[in-house]
Amino acid sequence: MATGTEPPATEPHPRSGGVRAGTRAAIDAPHLRTDRWWLAPAGTVAGLLAFIVYSTWRAFANADYYAAPYVSPFYSPCLAENCEPMKAGPNWEIFGGWWGISPAIIILIFPLGFRLTCYYYRKAYYRGFWASPPACAVAEPHRKYTGETRFPLVLQNIHRYFFYAALLVAGILTYDTVLAFRDENYEWGHMGLGTLVFLVNIVLIWAYTLSCHSCRHIVGGKLKHFSKHPVRYRMWQWVGKLNARHMLLAWASLVSVALADFYVYLVASGAFDDPRFF
Repeated sequence: MATGTEPPATEPHPRSGGVRAGTRAAIDAPHLRTDRWWLAPAGTVAGLLAFIVYSTWRAFANADYYAAPYVSPFYSPCLAENCEPMKAGPNWEIFGGWWGISPAIIILIFPLGFRLTCYYYRKAYYRGFWASPPACAVAEPHRKYTGETRFPLVLQNIHRYFFYAALLVAGILTYDTVLAFRDENYEWGHMGLGTLVFLVNIVLIWAYTLSCHSCRHIVGGKLKHFSKHPVRYRMWQWVGKLNARHMLLAWASLVSVALADFYVYLVASGAFDDPRFF
């Protein structure tokens, strides 16, 4: 019985692939969506490009990243000999004098690798930059789809290992936040606007990190009987609630870490004086 969507028996111009594949229904329009579906991928591209441009500038600047007691999260821990001295701060001169470029390049590999291989970010930049697919019910224009089975996308599978590195980085940023309760003379018991900025940032960093799908699997994966593991079951439920907000936490923490760095930049460059609450 004819449905009106069968392709004709013969076509003068065979379909080449993608949305024009020969197995597709004989519909002239590439999709039937009439809403502004392109806003989401366009917004994703704009947001990620803005962060890429800003973080690249700050990473290679190699300046204005420390103003006691605040250190930029882009430069923490500072692992090169050419780092600015930070009293009781994250100065670990693992890389000696031979390292000549910005020390931020060393440490940013790990948080950026964690985000680059994150399940949410993969969906976001696949849709935004590669149109694979650009949106739900909008077919991608590519003729061939291989998923993440070939180089370089097969490297996305190392996400679980970047998760462990992200835990370490989050722990160090927590230490930096504790140090933010000092004043410019390294005296304890003080709090400035920067301390509040660091507190908000570290809460969002931990929430995003722990909401990761890898964390959820580590906590509750490979268990056949939750009843025999009540503690891990409760942790799995808690991580699951965070995981439901993984997209929101991914963007919120991305903005917060950039704002924390920008705040340190303003204070370190002398453009802004850190207000003190007590």
